[in-house]
Amino acid sequence: MQAALEPLVAEAALLAVTLAFGETFDGSYLILALILFSLTFPGNASEPMSTRALTVDVVTGWLVVVGLLLLIGWATQTLGSFDPRVLTVWALATPALLFVARLLMPAVLPRLMSAEGVQRVAVIAGDGDLGRMLGERIRSAPFLGIRLAGYFDDRSPERLGGNEGRDVLGSLAELADYVKTHRVDLIYLTLPMASQPRILNLLEELRDTTASIYFTPDIFLFDLIQARMGAIGGMPVLAVCETPFYGMSGLVKRASDIALATSALVFALPVMIAIALGIKLTSAGPVLFTQRRYGLDGKEITVYKFRTMSVLEDGGAVRQATRGDPRVTPLGAFLRKYSLDELPQFVNVLQGRMSVVGPRPHAVAHNETYRKLIRGYMIRHKVKPGITGWAQVNGLRGETDTLDKMRARIEYDLSYLRTWSLQLDLQIVLRTILVVLRSHNAY
Repeated sequence: MQAALEPLVAEAALLAVTLAFGETFDGSYLILALILFSLTFPGNASEPMSTRALTVDVVTGWLVVVGLLLLIGWATQTLGSFDPRVLTVWALATPALLFVARLLMPAVLPRLMSAEGVQRVAVIAGDGDLGRMLGERIRSAPFLGIRLAGYFDDRSPERLGGNEGRDVLGSLAELADYVKTHRVDLIYLTLPMASQPRILNLLEELRDTTASIYFTPDIFLFDLIQARMGAIGGMPVLAVCETPFYGMSGLVKRASDIALATSALVFALPVMIAIALGIKLTSAGPVLFTQRRYGLDGKEITVYKFRTMSVLEDGGAVRQATRGDPRVTPLGAFLRKYSLDELPQFVNVLQGRMSVVGPRPHAVAHNETYRKLIRGYMIRHKVKPGITGWAQVNGLRGETDTLDKMRARIEYDLSYLRTWSLQLDLQIVLRTILVVLRSHNAY
């Protein structure tokens, strides 16, 4: 229901507006509906967020969809097949409907999922840290339609640190009988992998039940990136830390990078020529500044920027630019304010060293410092660095003068790795334009 919400709202709005203007919903409109579904499915999860954040998310996401549809229509010369009134009203009305639907979903969906005959009953074998974490997530996500009946564990309440309001229904030996005599749909095994004999015995006892059984290994206590199941010669393997650009996703990412970078360079070429002349005429030194950064898999790459300082630093210690930094030239301050100094990095994208969207590359000296201070810092290098990123459009653009700011930036980078989609990339590009125009924290 979450995945289909946005596609269904957009499709329903298209149908309603088409019929309201007396058009027949066939032919070109059916093709539009199919393309629309492919662009919007699956929709964004209904995570709790502020009204302002939800508005930005809906509007930027819809602008991306409309932009792609217009591009497809222009490229195929089919825009004339549609009534312009239908397209205009639909494009304006749909984001409002999406906003209302996204706003109501967290309140309505849990009630639907808790209806009689829909809700499933679950028990958890293992009342340790992992079991508690899983139980909390089940109870905090009522839209899953799962009611947690309780836990089974062999340890005493004293060893478990007190029951803390959780229902311990019995020992592991009593689990199979409980499942047979009560309505239990789901069993989650959260026992440590070191308890293999106990797990095998428990699975043997549960053979005579009809409940679905899931094993939640204790590796999930760690921070996983793009966790997924795979197989090698029929033997299952679990990816704990993997790039999101695996298989077809990698092709989609590279194709979008080439398209965006090429378009940006074509439109920005006159501006880049003017900037190059301005730098040459206003200060001594080269037009371009190159610096070593870490790229994909932590390999060193050379990143291009327009020179904005009177110095060229790329040694073992690189000092970040600060407000009123005397090293920044007057023209350089303007370029940095509006991120125009980053334009040459679109060449890096075409070279395959960078992506348009991804974690911002840090100087090698900064990487060597922060990798020792921030847990999981180097995981951000599972993807190519980007000209813009999820952290930058969430207020973490510019100087990171404290460890907490850098840690927050890394959290956003890792969140991007977990949740990447082409639609997210395009939203970040649109939001970057707004952030650059506001020009906060850039100096």
